[in-house]
Amino acid sequence: MKQSNQFKYTKSQHLDQVTVLQAEMTDFSYGKHAHEEYSFGVTLTGRQDFYSSGAFHRSQPGNVIVFNPGEVHDGRSGVEDTLHYRMLYIHPTQLEPMLQSAGVEQSRDFQVDDTLLLDQHLRQSILTMGSLITGHNNTTLEQESELYQIAARIAQLRGKFAPNQLARKTDRLLIQARDYIQDNLLEDLSLDEISREAKLSKYHFLRMFRQQFGITPHQYILNSRISRARDALETGASLDDVVFDYGFTDLSHFNRRFKPIFGMTPKQYQQHFLS
Repeated sequence: MKQSNQFKYTKSQHLDQVTVLQAEMTDFSYGKHAHEEYSFGVTLTGRQDFYSSGAFHRSQPGNVIVFNPGEVHDGRSGVEDTLHYRMLYIHPTQLEPMLQSAGVEQSRDFQVDDTLLLDQHLRQSILTMGSLITGHNNTTLEQESELYQIAARIAQLRGKFAPNQLARKTDRLLIQARDYIQDNLLEDLSLDEISREAKLSKYHFLRMFRQQFGITPHQYILNSRISRARDALETGASLDDVVFDYGFTDLSHFNRRFKPIFGMTPKQYQQHFLS
């Protein structure tokens, strides 16, 4: 069978930090990574196999996949047929106000409980939103309205949300440490420094962080730097400057870390947006 791996990213022209990915995969495998955004995907053909939230999942055509911000996952085609899927990335600053308007009482750091959903209404809203972004011939109001439909459907599916599990004391401390990392991402952070922020002993913190986020603090920092570097690439920043500014040893190091997450090299990714 002919091998084919194609990834097309399109940013919304009307909504900040909303992007759609159209992907076609046969032999490509994503490495473990996480996004700062909410990720809503629809498997179109083939089967999407991935590990997330402590479990292995198989997404058949029609399934909706949900990754919360910071939720570690990987991914690959699970069958010989080519995997086609569409993924919508929505930054919390865009989605959380919509969730609140739709009736979610605690929209800050909101988490969707289910990784796989079979829901026709949510699936259609995700696909419609993706088509609006890739089609370009639409308005801000149209995209905002469709984004609200996604938020409203999530609220309907979950009903009245109970207090988020992230509100537990230990989890709040870990979130505090995570936010500290984000605020000091380009500094040479030590485990001692971050664990003090969480008010936990170093090795207890390391164990709890990995249990909560699925990766070590070092992996989390690296993943977050890649996300920031990606944003810089989209604005046209020099590739050499991005490598230096975000703490990568050299371009080869950056390439090795970037491609397993986005399916292409940093240079290809930048050309993808600036061409």
